[in-house]
Amino acid sequence: MSTAEYISKMVSKDDHDRFLTAMCAPVPVRDGVMALYAFNAEVARVRESVSENLIGQMKLQWWRDVIAAIYENGNVPQGNPVVEALASTITSYGLTRAHFETLLDARARDMADVSPSDVEALESYAEGTSASLTALVLEVLGARDEASRAAGRHVGIAWALTGLLRAILFHARANRFLLPQDMMAAENLTGHDLQERRNAAKIAVVVEQVANLARAHLEKARTYRKAVNATALPALLPATLADEYLKGLARRGFDVFDPRHILQRPAALRLAWNAWRNKY
Repeated sequence: MSTAEYISKMVSKDDHDRFLTAMCAPVPVRDGVMALYAFNAEVARVRESVSENLIGQMKLQWWRDVIAAIYENGNVPQGNPVVEALASTITSYGLTRAHFETLLDARARDMADVSPSDVEALESYAEGTSASLTALVLEVLGARDEASRAAGRHVGIAWALTGLLRAILFHARANRFLLPQDMMAAENLTGHDLQERRNAAKIAVVVEQVANLARAHLEKARTYRKAVNATALPALLPATLADEYLKGLARRGFDVFDPRHILQRPAALRLAWNAWRNKY
């Protein structure tokens, strides 16, 4: 199996939503997009793969060292398909190092197991973990114009917020609570309410507020539609999937305890339709 095949299968398994959007990228640049999503999948699962936060920090430091070695012509580890694909992508497309550093800094917050204090902290986390990745994908696609970058930032934030809501119970089982503390406090809620599946109506109030925030970022992203570079579309297509996930959540009254919540699947047909229409 070639490195490209390995990476593609990995992304399909570990981040199937982004895999679907990457398949909409032109063939010549698709491997580069997949390499970025594979790297992201690796660092995103660090928190869930370790029993101690210190070990997680060490794993993230390993990735920091890998990035530094790639950019500084150092000793890049051999034999790791994700590292090999990432190194090739960074070199081929001249990617901005700061985006990787921002992403890794944001992932380091996962090790602290501290809930965001307010909406601003939540958006900052979403921007660091997701919008920075979108910015890198835009560079691979050759969409470095201001409008594309602005749209990508909002799509990235919206996608992260949507993903947080989709994974809310998974995170709760791991003692991670990413809903803003001030919103939870306003409804007299704690993380235990999520873990013990109680006070569904109050939790729905907080979930709806976060969903509305994601929706606002999607709307803002779409104000740039006429100005974005046409090549940017694959990086912005997560907006289509986020739309459908948020609509499903609204239909269920923002009840994350509803069994249908974890069963909702990506809107692949809507994604293909929007890709064909050059819409996001």
